[in-house]
Amino acid sequence: MIEVANRLQTVEEYYFSKKLREVGLLVASGKPIISLGIGSPDLQPPKKVLDAISASFKDANAHKYQSYQGLPELRDGISRFYKEHFSVNLSPITEILPLMGSKEGIMHISMAYLNEGDEVLIPNPGYPTYQSVTKLVGAKGVLYELDASNNWQPDFDALEKTDLSKVKIMWVNYPHMPTGAQPSRTLFEDLVAFGKRHNILIVNDNPYSFILNDSPKSILSVHGAKDVCLELNSLSKTFNMAGWRVGMVIGDSVHINNILKVKSNMDSGMFYGIQKGAIEALKCSNMWFATLNNVYKERRDLVWKLADALNCTYDRNATGMFVWAKLPAYLKSEEFIDLVLKENHIFITPGTIFGTKGEGYIRFSLCASTESIEEAIARVK
Repeated sequence: MIEVANRLQTVEEYYFSKKLREVGLLVASGKPIISLGIGSPDLQPPKKVLDAISASFKDANAHKYQSYQGLPELRDGISRFYKEHFSVNLSPITEILPLMGSKEGIMHISMAYLNEGDEVLIPNPGYPTYQSVTKLVGAKGVLYELDASNNWQPDFDALEKTDLSKVKIMWVNYPHMPTGAQPSRTLFEDLVAFGKRHNILIVNDNPYSFILNDSPKSILSVHGAKDVCLELNSLSKTFNMAGWRVGMVIGDSVHINNILKVKSNMDSGMFYGIQKGAIEALKCSNMWFATLNNVYKERRDLVWKLADALNCTYDRNATGMFVWAKLPAYLKSEEFIDLVLKENHIFITPGTIFGTKGEGYIRFSLCASTESIEEAIARVK
């Protein structure tokens, strides 16, 4: 047998990759599964986005290799979007790099900045990919704990008491996934100051800022943030384009050039038609966000009823496309969701996949129709 690389010993297959196979087998066996697990938007993108990709097929350049840095019009569109919605000025030439989904940006940034043995601050609970990518590049993840009592924000006093000499990157994710906690202006200012004090690259992963949220924020709006910060963003949630794989990393030109050195050796540019669709998406008016959030609000109201029926508690001030709910005392997350899957044929995500601080919590996705959620409530009651 040919042995695999040592790095594969440090990670496991992604939870949803495994669990969705199990759920798929239940569906194939005739079980009427309602999935409230994964955050994959089930709504359509804006019509003008679909029209743009259809029209692009006739363009002479549609099927050629594309620029590693994306179409100039796409970068211009991202720049205007950030100016309009976040009051952040960006050079479309030097401070924006389109990505095939923001998830690949986590790998590109890590490969650009991390050597074996470097340390990375990773939120607990948080997006599992931060930890797995850190391991894959041979760096060491150092978990910093988030807690409901502090609105799921970093404890800077505790961080200052730790040895930060080997830390190169700190991953943050606000609005926070999975909890839906919103950032304050002060939090972003504290993060920028922390990064400057310790020469740490702060990377804010920001794909949920427009879902059930009237005040989207960017860490780059803080004065001096570009010195030590990058931001990842995506069209996946905001415009129902998860399968299109359109994201971006933004920040100082030096950081962007370093990431481009990695990216340009790993792909050959985003498909032309997808870029043309993304350009149109970024032009959407506030009416798009209002309409989208009306749907999500209706669904969230129903999910709150489902959480009530399961004797869970939750924060009504949280944002994003999930409901993070606390289980009754002494119940374990994975045991609970397996029981609900078996008895009620409802798939919910256990909080533990986001870290040890997720024990005792479950996460509901809003990416299901009102009819499906109402049926889930009926099954539980």
